Amino acid sequence: MLNRSDRLRLAALLLWTLPVAALLPLGLWRLWETGTVLYWMAAMVACSALGYGLQYWLRRRDTRLLAGAQTTPDPSWPPQSKTAWDAIERLATTIQPADWPLSDGPRLADLGRAALDQVARIYHPQKAQPLLELTLPHGLLIIERACRDLRTEIAAQIPFSHRLTMGDLLRAYRWKSTASRLLDLYRAGRLVVNPASALLGETWERLRGRAFDAAWADLHRWLLQEYVRKVGYYAIALYSGRLTLTTDAPAAAATPASRRDQTRAADTAASQADEPLRILILGRANAGKSSLINALFGRLTAPTDVLPDPGGPVTPYRLEREGLTTALIFDSPGIDTAGLPPKTLEPLVAGADLVLWVTAAHRPDRQGERAALDRIRALWNSKPDHHPPPLLIVVSHIDLLRPPREWQPPYDLINPQSTKAANIRAAVEAVAADLEVPTADAVPVCLAEGRVYNVADSLWAALLDRQGPADRVRLLRCLDERKRSENWSLLRRQLAGAGRFLATLPGRIVG
Repeated sequence: MLNRSDRLRLAALLLWTLPVAALLPLGLWRLWETGTVLYWMAAMVACSALGYGLQYWLRRRDTRLLAGAQTTPDPSWPPQSKTAWDAIERLATTIQPADWPLSDGPRLADLGRAALDQVARIYHPQKAQPLLELTLPHGLLIIERACRDLRTEIAAQIPFSHRLTMGDLLRAYRWKSTASRLLDLYRAGRLVVNPASALLGETWERLRGRAFDAAWADLHRWLLQEYVRKVGYYAIALYSGRLTLTTDAPAAAATPASRRDQTRAADTAASQADEPLRILILGRANAGKSSLINALFGRLTAPTDVLPDPGGPVTPYRLEREGLTTALIFDSPGIDTAGLPPKTLEPLVAGADLVLWVTAAHRPDRQGERAALDRIRALWNSKPDHHPPPLLIVVSHIDLLRPPREWQPPYDLINPQSTKAANIRAAVEAVAADLEVPTADAVPVCLAEGRVYNVADSLWAALLDRQGPADRVRLLRCLDERKRSENWSLLRRQLAGAGRFLATLPGRIVG
């Protein structure tokens, strides 16, 4: 029911529009008298068709613009995060605008909670109520980030959104039913006065209304889907460890473990350096691991045929080269020796961003290497919330393949023209099959002193090609470390704040 103030406003509106509304029947009467009504009707149909076509084109353009503004997953997310994003996408694509009116705040809150629940179930499948595993500060942080991004996109994509107030929306909603009844009265009156014009007008209104309703439905659906995607995006970032309460860059400073390793590597700039890429070299004894490090550095850096470093199971070396992120490269004992038992190998692999596995081309007995690699792969597969480090196989000692006396590089392994080249290619394919890796991930090299071959070109190219995936592993590793550090830092501040409050409590009680 309209109150007295609303009725007066309606009367004022009718008085203001009455002269304008009278122009239509008077104009039609004049056209009928002059015999030009048919020309007017033809012009109206042509203009309506052009207007409808233009409106259709604008709707298609707006649809493309909205599609371009759609939130997409982060390509650096690990498999578990991608699984969670698939669940968010399924929820977003099944949304029906009629079920989620924008004016119903509690319903929209339920939609956001449904998005959070989809993500929580992926990360806490064993919990009956996984959403309750979300801490209060992190829950508020998700809402804050999602609303911030959605506000930015609405301001950038929707015309006049910066001038539309909440009061305008509420007033429009209040007048909607009244305006609909008045429009029905007007249409009935027009049908009595001029049936032909009324029928054409109804056709045009229906076409225009259908186009407008479709455009509004597209916008409504986009808003709801973006709301779900934004909430889901930041929920995934939170549960995967990428979203923390602090805003520092995750790799802005070296982690404690890397600082210790940089000190062992005699790095004088360790305290100022960013987190390095951690490259772990593995393989059997005498496969050429230390010789590989010397070849990568282009000088004698790692001593060969010596006992393991007493400071730890691996020896770090700082590697800087144009195009490659500053790295710590770790020389390790043979996996078939007592210097690297499985309980020591697993944490080393867990902290690596890239693994170079050195295997001798002339040794076909690779069962032990395959077993060690299978254990490492099982370790990686047990952590779906992390990317497995890229694995590159370095096939060494190719100079010892038959015929052993022949050594005239370079060799064309795609179209081998000699027995040596054919045997090198066969050895690479055998290594790839034995260790279950793609042939493209196996690089043949010679590491013998004075005979170093295929390191500065093919091996470095393969390393640089895998730097992107390795950087993603490094990022998640740094985020894990930052989250642990943040938890302790927040706990210390909270305990200190509670201590200060308790210290002043007696004075407050007395006061």
